[in-house]
Amino acid sequence: MIAVVRLLLLAVFFLFSTIAGLIVCLFRPFHPNNVALFGRWYGKASWILGVEVEVRRSAEIVVGEPYVFIANHQNNLDLFTLSGTVLPRTVTIGKKSLKYVPFFGQLYWLSGNILIDRDNKEKALSTMLAAAERISQQKISVWMFPEGTRSYGRGLLPFKMGAFHIALEANVPLVPVTMSSTHGQLKLNRWNNGKVIVEFGAPQALSKEQNLRHFAKDMRLQMAAQIQRLDEELGNDFTVPNSTVKE
Repeated sequence: MIAVVRLLLLAVFFLFSTIAGLIVCLFRPFHPNNVALFGRWYGKASWILGVEVEVRRSAEIVVGEPYVFIANHQNNLDLFTLSGTVLPRTVTIGKKSLKYVPFFGQLYWLSGNILIDRDNKEKALSTMLAAAERISQQKISVWMFPEGTRSYGRGLLPFKMGAFHIALEANVPLVPVTMSSTHGQLKLNRWNNGKVIVEFGAPQALSKEQNLRHFAKDMRLQMAAQIQRLDEELGNDFTVPNSTVKE
């Protein structure tokens, strides 16, 4: 019964917040603060899931400065947990097909997010270079999921290199964002689903002298270890898989 009520509440919340977001976008389409605003809206729905979200942020992060944020992506419920932590002047990079999802896709595009065609490597590269130029010119940040897909309890998946190339091209630091494991924790039919911790690590600068692939591999190891520490703090079970980085 609890699950049915939750799903109904989430559906109503999602519908009305999306319509409200589209109305906002009519007056300020592609505004750099749209994503953070709507992220806070969706993040407030965490109470419907019966979960408390605790955010920890490194003191070295300066709000308003441009970064490339990289976060682990676990499941569709990230929309109601992780999205509420997005900082102002931050946009995300998502797959082009999102644009065609009724209502939400239009909101995602009008919010100012960057759409990438993953099936066309040439277009994807062009989009990433444009994203780096936008970071430099508009002083915005970009939020990416380097795994490229949801992990669904499989641990931290192999990283793709796009986020690292963008950070290097735009000459901005990378910020690792780790969220404790939610697979198996968020049960729709359970009233209290405990706590989720989202931690923003210290910014890490790249240089052209560094081996980008080694940097990405080290970053993934750091994030996997941090996720494990957060899980241990919360009493979650988590196994760190072997580190792998993909193109």
